[in-house]
Amino acid sequence: MLMSNRDRAARVHYMPNGFRLLSAGDHVLCAQTGQKIDLEELRYWSVERQEPYATCEISVRAALGQG
Repeated sequence: MLMSNRDRAARVHYMPNGFRLLSAGDHVLCAQTGQKIDLEELRYWSVERQEPYATCEISVRAALGQG
C-alpha cells in the first residue's frame, strides 16, 4: 500500500540556504500563527530556532521577539 504525503505535515531541518525534509509531508505549520504553509510556498524560517513562518512580517516580528 502506498502512503500519501497529501495533507500531512512534514518534519523539516532548516538551513541557511534551504531546507531538508526529515519526514515526508506536503506542508509545515507557521510557528507563530499555526497557518498551514505548503512546502512549495515556504520562503521564511529561522535556522537558529528551526521554525517556519508564513510571511516576511511574521518572520521579522519573531526575530525581534515580538511574536
